[in-house]
Amino acid sequence: MDSKAQARPPAPRAERQAYYDDIAQQGLAPLWESLHSLVPPQPRPKAVAAFWRYAQLRPLVLQAGALISAEEAVRRVLILENPGLPGQASITSTLYAGLQLILPGEVAPSHRHTQSALRFIVEGRGAYTAVNGERTTMQPGDFIITPSWTWHDHGNPAEAKGGEPVIWLDGLDIPLIAHLDAGFAENGGTAEQAITRPEGSSFARFGHNMAPVRHRATSDATASPLFSYPYERSREALERLRRDDEIDDWDGVKLRYVNPATGGWPMPTMATFMQLLPAGFHGRTYRSTDATVFSVVEGHGSAHIGEQTFAFGPRDLFVAPAWAPVRLDAAQDAVLFSYSDRPVQAALGLLREERI
Repeated sequence: MDSKAQARPPAPRAERQAYYDDIAQQGLAPLWESLHSLVPPQPRPKAVAAFWRYAQLRPLVLQAGALISAEEAVRRVLILENPGLPGQASITSTLYAGLQLILPGEVAPSHRHTQSALRFIVEGRGAYTAVNGERTTMQPGDFIITPSWTWHDHGNPAEAKGGEPVIWLDGLDIPLIAHLDAGFAENGGTAEQAITRPEGSSFARFGHNMAPVRHRATSDATASPLFSYPYERSREALERLRRDDEIDDWDGVKLRYVNPATGGWPMPTMATFMQLLPAGFHGRTYRSTDATVFSVVEGHGSAHIGEQTFAFGPRDLFVAPAWAPVRLDAAQDAVLFSYSDRPVQAALGLLREERI
């Protein structure tokens, strides 16, 4: 007898299907029928490259203010839904994005949840966010965090200078937390939480490369004790580096926000960045496994994502899916805020990048 295993002829299709039907009754399925889709040669995200022009979104956001109050809505937000993920309230497979509006005299009531959230202020002045007993007045370009399970509310005092509507980008890890079945929420007993520290307290303690002498972070994954990152400080840093450092061929001048107590990310599930593309910048192509959401702060340029090109201006938004080739150009000085799930991928050893 030949020592080599003899190849068996394939079973008839009907016999094979009958077997599949039988094992399905026991909660089983054949791996060989789905192996290639479960373990693909490269990422195959369902999210697609997408672009939202702010000039078209703004009237719709303001119209929502005439239809429903902040109190009734709890959070008056229009979700930015990725066309590749219809009905899932997701901009990527792990991230959520939406534009929130608060009008003069309104309060978005206090609550907390296990989902981590970021606020990036797009338009308007005079409103505030309160996080665990401290308020910060919001200015365009500011980056603010509400870490997991922290009480937070938002308000726009009627007496605020100018009485402007305020709009910001909400970024949350809602889809990721849903995948983990770890979502919990709790409403506060009052619309506005009690204020226990003066505004600017956390920045005084952690915003100057210093920290209270006995402060101890419990781990590198602890959320930042600094919850408001003013745009003027971020912009100043980018401008100084543009003058003094070499311009990166892929990113221009790009910085990541950090937890000042650990040097890690401001929140354990979302990375945040700010970058400056100098006028005339023509970036080289890169790709990464962390799908990224962009919000344009200043300037005009173009984003080349896969086979698509989006001409962007101030306050526009766009998303680059995982592993999609990305190239950024700037017709004039452009500043971009962005966020992704990079901390999760890096912690799990899954992050891959390629500079082409």
